[in-house]
Amino acid sequence: MQSSSSAIPPVPSLPERLNQECFCITLDRRALTEALEREVGGEALCASLIKTRPHLFSNIPVFISKRETGEMLRVVQAVEAAAKLPGYRDAVLSWAPEIARADFGPRGAFMGYDFHLAASGPKLIEVNSNAGGAFLNALLAKAQRACCAEVDVALGRLKAGDFDHAVLRMFEEEWLLQRKAGAPRRIAIVDERPTEQYLYPEFLLAQRLFQKNGIAAVIVDGSALRYEHGRLLADGEPIDLVYNRLTDFSLSTGSSWTGISSVSTSLSCSVIMLNQRGARAQVATKVS
Repeated sequence: MQSSSSAIPPVPSLPERLNQECFCITLDRRALTEALEREVGGEALCASLIKTRPHLFSNIPVFISKRETGEMLRVVQAVEAAAKLPGYRDAVLSWAPEIARADFGPRGAFMGYDFHLAASGPKLIEVNSNAGGAFLNALLAKAQRACCAEVDVALGRLKAGDFDHAVLRMFEEEWLLQRKAGAPRRIAIVDERPTEQYLYPEFLLAQRLFQKNGIAAVIVDGSALRYEHGRLLADGEPIDLVYNRLTDFSLSTGSSWTGISSVSTSLSCSVIMLNQRGARAQVATKVS
């Protein structure tokens, strides 16, 4: 007697089912605007920021499984392990800008690994040493509404203050890697024409977070910075730490760093600059 059997299709995971079947709008845009108002103030400003950036936030989430998360973490660990190998570092730094060869300690804030989700698993497409989006995602989490119990579980909830604490700890750790003691008193959030950037709302959120925790913070175009008498200045006041959101990681573009690019090595010694130099050269440089 001949028997036949048919393959039983695998049971989709909860994230897969939600991605395939749940089309509910989970973003409460009114709550989002109110959350932004609470953080940065100014009802008209916040409404304008949201209105002029209609695609900054998705109305629906994308869910990922623990398996996919684990696969992404393993790739990240492999990249960071490879970047520590002496042979690899020597090869990369041999053609990197001179400033990348000096290691002052900091590794970079918000190092990001960008993945595309494919049927065969997550695929790494880019390493971004000054990734944006963290502050915006923390804000987004405050404006989600669950359409069902499964989505409520999948969304999860950040405890109040968890994100702020993690960010402050990250910046403090970066500071201590170079300074060994103390804390920054004034931070510059730097990008080219920052008020025109699509992610300008994030700059405001970062500035507010620092200010709430006793750290002065300014949002400034790199061309407005000055390096005088061994100090980096913005509006005539000294800067202790630069949160660099520019893509000019080697400080080589005159339009971005007018007045300071020619003293970049000395500048890196006198002020902590996050998200450029060695970290970018070792794991995130694009070659074409």
